[in-house]
Amino acid sequence: MTVRFFHTSDWHLGQFFYHHSRQYEHEQFLAWLLEQIKAKQPHALLIAGDIFDVINPASSAQKQLYQFLADAHALAPHMQTLMIAGNHDSGYRIEQVEPLLEKYNAKTVGVIHKNAEGDFDLDRLIVPIYDENKNIVAWCLALPFLRPAEITGFNEQTTNSQNAIAYLHQQLIAAAKQRKTDDQALILMSHAHMQGGETSDSERPIIIGNEEALSTALFDDVIDYVALGHLHKPQKVGQTHIRYSGSPIPLSFSEINYKHQIVEVTIDPAKNDELRFQYEAISIPRSIKLHKIKGELNEVFTQLRGLESGEITEIDQREYVDIEYHTDVPPQPNLRQQFEDALPTNRYRLVRISRQYFAIEKDADDTVQVSLEPPTPEKLFQQIWEKNGYANDDAVLKDFLSLVHEAEKSLEDEHKG
Repeated sequence: MTVRFFHTSDWHLGQFFYHHSRQYEHEQFLAWLLEQIKAKQPHALLIAGDIFDVINPASSAQKQLYQFLADAHALAPHMQTLMIAGNHDSGYRIEQVEPLLEKYNAKTVGVIHKNAEGDFDLDRLIVPIYDENKNIVAWCLALPFLRPAEITGFNEQTTNSQNAIAYLHQQLIAAAKQRKTDDQALILMSHAHMQGGETSDSERPIIIGNEEALSTALFDDVIDYVALGHLHKPQKVGQTHIRYSGSPIPLSFSEINYKHQIVEVTIDPAKNDELRFQYEAISIPRSIKLHKIKGELNEVFTQLRGLESGEITEIDQREYVDIEYHTDVPPQPNLRQQFEDALPTNRYRLVRISRQYFAIEKDADDTVQVSLEPPTPEKLFQQIWEKNGYANDDAVLKDFLSLVHEAEKSLEDEHKG
């Protein structure tokens, strides 16, 4: 039996981009997605975590989601929407609305629960996918972002997060094997950072230095497709059937060249390996452009004046501009106003200005190398550490990065508060 579904993730509803709401962009994406659902009539829509941008989303962001679910159900009543919580979501919050979700043929898995025996409640994590005739065509193993406190301490196999993750995958896949028949597909949906995944600067770090990135070896060969969330760049990880769908809109300027998409997947277990699995990446139109302007001051002004003109009436629909300039002399105090004046009128939002400093280094042959990249905390720490005569020490660097991560999280929490 053939199953057809859409793989999406990392919607980040409610996100603010340099204090500018992304509501319009999300509205455009959701309207476009409804068109795809109406035309393709998939059996399921998978949302692989980070549905919202923050744990306590604004009512407007929640309304956006629930209105979309109602509209999707009206267009494709047989379609199931399956969602998992990401590291930006509150798993308990999104599970609280189960009675509402049921009305729209939707289900969410937010946290890992215990069963009566004190082990993982696997039944909640194995979700059937039906066709139009109510036949089970696939099983979806739904794994939300795995927080150590939720998965450790069950038994001797769950003493730490790494062995708990391995044990959970083993138990879950074994239970799914017992349920599935030869003509049913097996899909695993997970919100995690996999080894080999390419990141942007907008993903909130959930690991340090890739040390705890998960291995694709967790996924048994019996699994037909792995629908991943967390990384915003669409990409496969190791094998064709293990994929990140990526985010639907660019969530930072580092994602300006990403080809945002949803993945339409078709699986027919009755066919051989080459024909069993098919996918189509469906490009998501970008509703608001992002412009990254870099160079010396005179080059920056030339690029700003060369941008397309023509007013955009609605402020929340104007295009975003990020400027990185470098100069050998101190900039004038009214530089921002000069940048604003150089931009065509009423079309752009200048959201970020940063000055790049020259970092001069010498190669082995004394050739001078000039870098305009801003120094990261890690690079600054290493430079100071070496300047004081200390040797490279991975353990010390790891401790420093841990402190940086805690400080970033503390600042983020203060900003939310």
